[in-house]
Amino acid sequence: MASDTVPAAAAGTWALGDLVVNRLGLGAMRLTGSAAFHQGTPRDRDQAIRVLRRAVDLGVNHLDTADFYFSRLRSANELINSALAPYPDGLVIATKVGPARDAAGAWTAPARPDQLRGQVEANLRHLGRDHLDVVNLRLMGQDSLAEHFGALAELREAGLIRHLGISQARPEHLAEARTIAPVVCVQNRYGIDVPGGAAMLHACAAQGIAFVPFFSIAGDGREAGAVRAEHDEVHAVARAHGVSPAQVRLAWVLHQGPHVLAIPGTGDPDHLADNVAAGALRLTEDDLTLLDAIGRPAA
Repeated sequence: MASDTVPAAAAGTWALGDLVVNRLGLGAMRLTGSAAFHQGTPRDRDQAIRVLRRAVDLGVNHLDTADFYFSRLRSANELINSALAPYPDGLVIATKVGPARDAAGAWTAPARPDQLRGQVEANLRHLGRDHLDVVNLRLMGQDSLAEHFGALAELREAGLIRHLGISQARPEHLAEARTIAPVVCVQNRYGIDVPGGAAMLHACAAQGIAFVPFFSIAGDGREAGAVRAEHDEVHAVARAHGVSPAQVRLAWVLHQGPHVLAIPGTGDPDHLADNVAAGALRLTEDDLTLLDAIGRPAA
């Protein structure tokens, strides 16, 4: 598979409300450095900008970001603004609000509902936009999202936000949110070896809502920096198709339903092209049987 020749449109499209996006997008977290939510080692700025521009050249029109994606010297939103403004027609930028720093300085506490406007305005300012296409409420362990989601619904009515989504959520959160305002997407951790995500995947499918998994390539534990051997089954499918294990993981995620959007993150232009090319990889029934067995407990 010649990665550089495969466009993002090969994965198909889905609508976030009235915004149509290619199902293979780009997550901006890795552009800033070695870690999100932390002041990690910054990446080369020029390379990050090249990745963003190359993504658009390949047809990526769905970027996932957050104002809390930064390193000591890099901000994802500032990089997006510098690389892509004035923004091309059809580019959809989804961002997240909700986390706040706790007393120790970690991003582990939920912001108060009255703080969300400030977070939305920070995204607008750093992205250079007069409105945000999609804002996901990132839950931080709350049992109820009513007050927080209600605050975002008010900002949507005021014209600062076009569409709303939720992240790190359970099916009951989705049901609660939909009584307050329309929900166009749910962003949760999900992948071949990530247990417990299927309930939300199926809930979104039943209601015509986009399901946007994160850490689909990282897999179980890899987002925390753990180095783990790849599953033999993933390697076997990769060898059969002449592709990388990461491409197999992305293709498996996209196969879970037409409503599934992939947002793999990278700061490497070559990895970007490979990730986009995964949208053209068609897994066989035998491949899927082999890969699906990874997530099932042993008898």
